[in-house]
Amino acid sequence: MRKILLLCLMLMGTGSYLSASTRAEVNILEATEHIRYLSQDITKNYLYYYANPKKEFIRKKVLTDLEKLVSDIRTIAITTNKQDTKDILEFLTYSKNQIEEILKARPDKEKAALMLDYSETLLEGANSIAKQHSYIYTDSEKMLLVSKNIGFYMERIEKYYLAIGIGLSSSINIRLMEDAILSFDKNIEDIMKYGAYTKRLNEDRKTLYKYWRTNRSLIKKYKELFVSNIVELTTNRLERVAENFIVYHSKNQ
Repeated sequence: MRKILLLCLMLMGTGSYLSASTRAEVNILEATEHIRYLSQDITKNYLYYYANPKKEFIRKKVLTDLEKLVSDIRTIAITTNKQDTKDILEFLTYSKNQIEEILKARPDKEKAALMLDYSETLLEGANSIAKQHSYIYTDSEKMLLVSKNIGFYMERIEKYYLAIGIGLSSSINIRLMEDAILSFDKNIEDIMKYGAYTKRLNEDRKTLYKYWRTNRSLIKKYKELFVSNIVELTTNRLERVAENFIVYHSKNQ
């Protein structure tokens, strides 16, 4: 997306300031997209660790993701000139610091509930920053976002599935999970309707839908059974397949 933006500006004969300004907006938006994903992934992995405390590698993954979060926050901080954005970054940094403190102790239900709160703080902050640095997407760029949303919503769905499974089954968490399922349905429907994929991607599309149908069925049965390991495996598989669509739409801007 960044390359096509800069090319268009060069063809239009715009000044160097506008080119630099647009590049900055794109950098910020890409960082906020990544923060949105990490906000779900970090907490999902913590909850998965809580449900599977012997899997120490999960805790290490959360720490690695926190380093990525710091990098994204730094990217925005050194790029933006907006004071409102800088103010929001302070809240994001605070949430990151609190998550680091939580990870120093063994996981428990109280800390899991706090992680859900910090997750939503990070997401709300990223969304607010994105609104302050708006950009009009082309149709092909929208499909790139749709592809990225597959991972985001899958992490969000599993996050709430795990929260419910470990005993944080509030009406709000159930509603947020159901809302994320509906949003995922909409994004995968957009991919299924898209008419310009290669033969290979058409096969990937079928695989994506097959794994989602399996995952959706398991998650919908949250009242009857809790199968965190199976849902984690199918989620990872879904996201790996979705990466092929991200690569395709990144190259076809």
